[in-house]
Amino acid sequence: MTVVIEARNVEFSFGQTPALRGATIAVESGEILAIMGPSGSGKSTLLHCLAGILVPDSGEVLFDGARVDSMAETQRSSLRRDRFGFVFQFGQLVPELTAVENVALPLLLSGVRRTAALRKAYGWFERLGLEGMEQRRSGELSGGQAQRVALARGLVAEPEVLFADEPTGALDSLTGEQVMDLLVAAAREQGTTVILVTHEPRVAAYADREVIVRDGRVNAPAGIAS
Repeated sequence: MTVVIEARNVEFSFGQTPALRGATIAVESGEILAIMGPSGSGKSTLLHCLAGILVPDSGEVLFDGARVDSMAETQRSSLRRDRFGFVFQFGQLVPELTAVENVALPLLLSGVRRTAALRKAYGWFERLGLEGMEQRRSGELSGGQAQRVALARGLVAEPEVLFADEPTGALDSLTGEQVMDLLVAAAREQGTTVILVTHEPRVAAYADREVIVRDGRVNAPAGIAS
């Protein structure tokens, strides 16, 4: 398998507080990787460095062989828009937009014509069991429905890497399992690499592999190669 994204000896601090202390990780193309760790361990910071949201203080982040950490902000923004997808804990839907407009948003930002973007977005609603919800706004959706809309938004542009930060953290266990079933099935179908941050073993169990972040360093669980 080909390594698609990796961090090499990445360090990052918030002011005087270290968050990452030489974190190193490599993720293969098409892999679903779970990053686990206690609160404050640095797992979300690592995800944000891999996604080009944060720039490390030192070390390297590479995507498809190119140094993400040395890119200009405009380049990293283009990377996040055109080749990455994102799903966050609370969905973060745009409240002024309908559900279908939220799903279409990444396509519209990439320059896809509105008619074509909406057509593709509509296709996700039957796929995720959301028929009839297309014109609702975020305040009219349940937590599980909103998170499925957020999942569709993260995958609609067929990103090479999907970053999911506690995607089931705000959901009950049954709804969380439904969202994870949909996430994994859609990612497998599209060949999308998934980097998933979670503190829940039941969510990590959906991944091909898991690593644990402790004190800003990446460790593999016993018996699992990193």
